[in-house]
Amino acid sequence: MDLNKLLTVVIPCKNESLNIQNILIDLNKQHYNKDLKVIVADSSDDLITKHYIWSESGKTIDLKLIDGGFPSQGRYNGAKLCDTDYVLFLDSDMRINNPNFLVEILNEIIKKDSDLLTCKVRTYDDRFNYVYKFFDVVQKLHRITGPFALGGIMLFKKSGYDEAGGFNPNDLFAEDYNLSRKIKSNKFLISKQIIFTSSRRIEKKGISYMLSMLVKSYFNRNNRKFFEKHHNYWL
Repeated sequence: MDLNKLLTVVIPCKNESLNIQNILIDLNKQHYNKDLKVIVADSSDDLITKHYIWSESGKTIDLKLIDGGFPSQGRYNGAKLCDTDYVLFLDSDMRINNPNFLVEILNEIIKKDSDLLTCKVRTYDDRFNYVYKFFDVVQKLHRITGPFALGGIMLFKKSGYDEAGGFNPNDLFAEDYNLSRKIKSNKFLISKQIIFTSSRRIEKKGISYMLSMLVKSYFNRNNRKFFEKHHNYWL
């Protein structure tokens, strides 16, 4: 499987320094990844982050740096440049341990003819994993009203992404939920693959805040204005 013929990876980034370097290192280590198009939508105001981004260019992946913004804006900008059948949105603080990760999730979404695939998320320091296991349950139950995928790992068939309207650059909060719920439940796939993330967001904002915003997002799912406020999530 030649990934560069099938897949584009889009990563929003702001002042992530070593985090963005780590996920790019992981992508450079993926099998069958020669010339895999990786787009970093960067809104950093520090030169250190840009240094770490470019430190991983010219290896195996085909790295492109574009203007970003809030995550939804960065994903939107990156998706506009996607000319492959599939687009994978990753957060800049994700880590991939399995060198066949991209091949395996692509095989899954193609075999099942799905429009959106996500997978299990765990922290790489093993903290707050019970929260992510709770999210696993929520994802399964949430199929009744539409899929729910965490923005850290969203693999779309590009045609399904376009049909759902894509990321709205005006969304400042929960843009992942707001888009994923527009996918038909029978076109949503939860892989058993595991991807790892930082525990910093839960540690900074607290579990009660994260869960309360999850509930509020659900009850405001048809309220356009709710998603256009940042709700102090990024502060």
